Amino acid sequence: MQVVEFIGTLAVPNRGEGMVMRMIPKKLTSYAMAGALAMATISLPMTASAADYAFDNPNAGPTGGEMLADAFMVRPFMLVGTVLSTATFVVTLPFSALGGNVGQAADKLVVEPARYTFARPLGDL
Repeated sequence: MQVVEFIGTLAVPNRGEGMVMRMIPKKLTSYAMAGALAMATISLPMTASAADYAFDNPNAGPTGGEMLADAFMVRPFMLVGTVLSTATFVVTLPFSALGGNVGQAADKLVVEPARYTFARPLGDL
């Protein structure tokens, strides 16, 4: 049994001999792929401007993209950061107690990361 590789080949009809497999040159394939990528890139709408993102208006609410980025990228990392900073607080608690700054360490290592993760509005980066 013969294994036939179809990548880079094209079946074309040949007079009197049925279908014949002819090789498509790799260079032609790479040009076709580059052209398809260029056409896809050119066809995308690229009309966004700075005014659409409200850089000049600090009172503007968060956009949908900012909310999505906050919900799916920032908050999970901040949750991990909150857990790690709380573990750091627990590990360094004896030293903070000796230094007399347990309240300050708790505020910086537990309260602030937890507040940033759970208490702020969605999209308020």
